[in-house]
Amino acid sequence: MNIFSLSLKTTSLITTSQADDHDHDCRRIISGSFYKITGAKIGRTTTMAIASVAGVHVNGKVMGERTIIPTQKQFVDPFRQGVIILDGVGYRQTVVVRSYEVGTDKTATPQSLLNLLQETALNHVWMSGLLGDGFGATHGMMKNDLIWVVSRMQLQVDQYPIWGEILEIDTWVGASGKNGMRRDWEIRSHATGIVFARATSTWVMMNQKTRRLSKMPDEVRAEISPWFIKKQAIKEDCPEKIEKLDNNARYVNSGLQPKRSDLDMNKHVNNVKYLGWMLEAIPDECLESYQLSDITLEYRRECGSSDVVQSLCEPEETGMIKDGVQDTKLMDRCSMGGGIIQGNGLLNCLMNEGSTVRYTHLIQAKEESKCQEIVRGKTIWKKRINLLSFSG
Repeated sequence: MNIFSLSLKTTSLITTSQADDHDHDCRRIISGSFYKITGAKIGRTTTMAIASVAGVHVNGKVMGERTIIPTQKQFVDPFRQGVIILDGVGYRQTVVVRSYEVGTDKTATPQSLLNLLQETALNHVWMSGLLGDGFGATHGMMKNDLIWVVSRMQLQVDQYPIWGEILEIDTWVGASGKNGMRRDWEIRSHATGIVFARATSTWVMMNQKTRRLSKMPDEVRAEISPWFIKKQAIKEDCPEKIEKLDNNARYVNSGLQPKRSDLDMNKHVNNVKYLGWMLEAIPDECLESYQLSDITLEYRRECGSSDVVQSLCEPEETGMIKDGVQDTKLMDRCSMGGGIIQGNGLLNCLMNEGSTVRYTHLIQAKEESKCQEIVRGKTIWKKRINLLSFSG
């Protein structure tokens, strides 16, 4: 028995110059549907956005409401604390670091930062009026059964925000080759303007039915190309190649399997989960003394809910660097003495000397006859510095 009846309406945008000391919150019911009028004051101008809301009916009574995706460009989103920037093509969102987004040191975890990047990217598409009924897919993409998949992601962290800190996250997009899209981010302190982190990513299109990569249709290009700019958060003329590990990697975490909660709206494992599997393979002595400063992920194939996964990790001992330059004298000191290179001896020596520590990672699906690459990764770790201060 169908007890739910949804009535859907579209969204429009109204701008008025009338200044008001209070945000507007007016509602009226038309044909069983709600319309919520909200206002966000900017200087002397109040931007009014009519967000269409569908009433949920149970036995003829309105029991709740659900927001409908806007179909026109919005410039202010007071609920998400978001605004359009960069001459109308970029997006800025103000967020607060929540208690469940921090680790034992009360700073935001790398996974939390990746989640924030994903959320602001989707909200950017939401504000554009291009969002269809998919995970960031436009209307043209939905018509062609296309979805976005990330092929590469890099996050550079100078300083991790602490619990309760207010952040501003800027994001924007640009072209990547003929059929791809680049998306960049910048995370900074709302109070000081200090940049905490920068990130960049490359996205391609996949056919949702065949699960094969697809060229960008002209219809989709016409939708998104007006939003493209050439600004870059991380400039890389030639991205560093990540070598493939074999099964002889020093650290191996086997028997991993995705849970249903790890799947996103496109029914594949969310990219943040891969980072979690990589970090689980990092030795404790590194996690205790070092902080992740650079993450690069190269995605090779999807990971399904039935895949059994291995996380491989190998320290780049011959590539350890100090102040950006490989320190051969340091390597010689750490290699002297009987047995020091056994186990983690060399790694511990390098940590004690204050060097940067680098790891190569591989997430692969373990099958009976062979292994399938899912993600290659590289992480760089710097000496942990405690900058926390919660006192007034």
